[in-house]
Amino acid sequence: MVAYLIDANLPYYFSLWNNEEYIHVKDLDYRWSDSQIWDYAKTNNLTIVTKDGDFSTRILFHNPPPRIIHIKFGNMKLKEFHRTISLLWKEACGLSEKYKLVNVFKDSVEGIN
Repeated sequence: MVAYLIDANLPYYFSLWNNEEYIHVKDLDYRWSDSQIWDYAKTNNLTIVTKDGDFSTRILFHNPPPRIIHIKFGNMKLKEFHRTISLLWKEACGLSEKYKLVNVFKDSVEGIN
């Protein structure tokens, strides 16, 4: 069962997100606008995983679904990104069950309702 929608601004080939719980926007339609991504996630009760701050702003004025996991660390090499997100991912997913917005920083995770 799909639970997470990975935004187009995140790596497509990433082993952590390579199973039936995850779908990448590129597998649907990489040309989708933020509104189309939001509507798809809402209809399918998915959590959007993104680096796009527009989703974080939007969820503050709405109730889930969708939920948002906002990856808020800047550009880094892909290997460092994988290592960093792998260390924080379990906590981010856990918080996402309770909070409508989860911010993932390079060294910490926070939930916001």
